[in-house]
Formats: sequence, structure tokens, C-alpha cells
Amino acid sequence: MLDDALIVPLFVTTDLPPEAELAEFGELLAETARELGQDGAGYAGFLAGKVFWLDRPVLPAQRPAAELELRFAGMLGYVAAAGPGHTSREVVGDVRRAIGAAVARRYGDVGVAPAVFLIRDQDVRERTPGTALYIDTRDAQAELVTATKSYL
Repeated sequence: MLDDALIVPLFVTTDLPPEAELAEFGELLAETARELGQDGAGYAGFLAGKVFWLDRPVLPAQRPAAELELRFAGMLGYVAAAGPGHTSREVVGDVRRAIGAAVARRYGDVGVAPAVFLIRDQDVRERTPGTALYIDTRDAQAELVTATKSYL
């Protein structure tokens, strides 16, 4: 197991266009964590969690209008940062920048940048909906995967 990995519990929320697919959004989030950091001082990361819709229920009579509205998605999970010297605050900031840039590239301007919050480990376990889709960073460092999956 990697001794110097920092594991941080996260909550991510954002608006998405009405045609967005949840699985694609989850994959986008997971892949943003592969390389974190800025100014050439990058470090390996691994994101694992579950994505879900946070939309309000839509009645059949509301459906045509609702199909034009932005959708609200969320992710609860963990990000692992490789290497010594990272703080939770720095890692969350790096993840926030990476997710914001990736969402803007993929979906364009949806009005508000994604929100990325450090949360309690207990919140990930208690608040993740049973219907949420599992996602993780593919082909990440094996040590980061092992360290993070012990939290799930």
C-alpha cells in the first residue's frame, strides 16, 4: 500500500445540459483526477465514487418543458493524491480546477462552475443513493486504487 497517499472524501455538484448522460459525466469526472496539480508540479490522482441525478421529480405534464432545462448531477466519493506534502485543501482545489475545466470543455458554459467540496467520510457512506452509478479513474496507479477502494 502507498504510505504517502492522501485520501479525501468529496462531493461534486454541477448543472448539465438536458441531453447529458450520467455515465458519461461520471467518466469525465473520474478521468480529470488522473493528473492533478498545476504549473508543472503535477501528481497522480485517483477518483472513485458514485454519480447520480439530483433533479426534482418531473410529472408527465411537465415533461416537455423539463426536457429543455439544465439537469443537476452529483458525485460522492474519494480522491487519492500520490506523494507527500499534500493538504486536503490543496487537493480539493486541484480537483476543483480540473473538474471545472473538463466540464466547460465538454458541456460548454452551463452558467455556474461545478462545486467541489471536502466532506466527511461518513457523508459519503450515508448520503450516496442506492441507485447511483459507480465510477473510477481507469488504469490509475495500482497503489492509489488499492488505498482508495478500502474506503468504499
